[in-house]
Amino acid sequence: MIRHLLISIAVLFITLIPGSVAATPQAEEPVIQMAILLDTSNSMDGLIDQARTQLWKIVNEFITAEKNGRRPDLEVALYEYGNNRLTGESGYIRQVLPLTTDLDRVSQELFALTTSGGNEFCGQVIEKATQDLAWSASNEDLKTIFIAGNEPFTQGPVDYRDSVKEAIAEGITVNTIHCGTEQEGIRGEWKDGALLADGSYMSIDQNKALVYVEAPQDKKLAELGNKLNETYIGYGAERQIYTSNQVAQDKNARTSSVQSSVNRAVFKSAPQYRNDVWDIVDALDHGTKKLSEIDEKDLPDNMQKMTPEEQKTYIDGKREERKRIQAEIQQLNSERKKFLADRMKESVENDSDTLDSAMTQSIQTMMKDKNFKSGK
Repeated sequence: MIRHLLISIAVLFITLIPGSVAATPQAEEPVIQMAILLDTSNSMDGLIDQARTQLWKIVNEFITAEKNGRRPDLEVALYEYGNNRLTGESGYIRQVLPLTTDLDRVSQELFALTTSGGNEFCGQVIEKATQDLAWSASNEDLKTIFIAGNEPFTQGPVDYRDSVKEAIAEGITVNTIHCGTEQEGIRGEWKDGALLADGSYMSIDQNKALVYVEAPQDKKLAELGNKLNETYIGYGAERQIYTSNQVAQDKNARTSSVQSSVNRAVFKSAPQYRNDVWDIVDALDHGTKKLSEIDEKDLPDNMQKMTPEEQKTYIDGKREERKRIQAEIQQLNSERKKFLADRMKESVENDSDTLDSAMTQSIQTMMKDKNFKSGK
């Protein structure tokens, strides 16, 4: 919202200067914003596990998206609700993360979630996400809430009908995911909540073991995902925290499943995996920083000893190495997707009632409705 306002003010200011010609503002990247609202009451351990394991598969739905020939930025927010470790004054609700492009942090916080019985106020958590997050002001951007849980949608002091109507008035689609049978969810008004906000209603088995089909490309993809870390050049006072977390989330993905590790590697090869705040290559490529603006003490030790020309050569080398590894990942992933498509034709098993399947189906529908196309 703020960035759209600033552009409008800048254009107006220029037109008011005598003799000036207003320059056409540079087109902004389209934005996809997704808030994930997870029930963390006692019975939801399976839901949290699915979210951890399938995060990278879910966000990979966006990596080939394009709008008007431009790749979108991806921002994800995370809330938990229904946990009695939270205060009653908060509605047993916590904003875990605001909208952020730092998907490593989203993964980190998912692995930190714990469950505990409580009151599950769907209407109130939707209201908080709608009102508190920095949603885009443009109706051209894709803005959505996914809320998952198992108790009736009607609980709590805020009527869900009011909160979902407020969301859709702001251009935010609300998708509801009931953990249980389809009919239970309908009786609990989960379907009605989605219909009022132009979203999708889905029911899933949060405790279902996910089907994993091994592909011959998996091992190499996971290795390349780890190798990408060597192309990052941390800067700033907290650079070690960020670089360590990148490695930690590789480990979390690997511990979850081979499939999660592979999907994370694929996402790390995409433009949406951005680390401007701590990586020099991303910061320079996206105009977040100039090298001259970074204090010498905030550079890695090896770069502090280099001349400006040597620093530039070093950064260029890391950039080219990253591009090469990312291209190799994308090629292998293309081969992997073809292999899995052929295997799934032969398989009678599917994950149609798991969190990732529910979310990806909705994502595909919403991207089509917002005129996002699948890129190459």
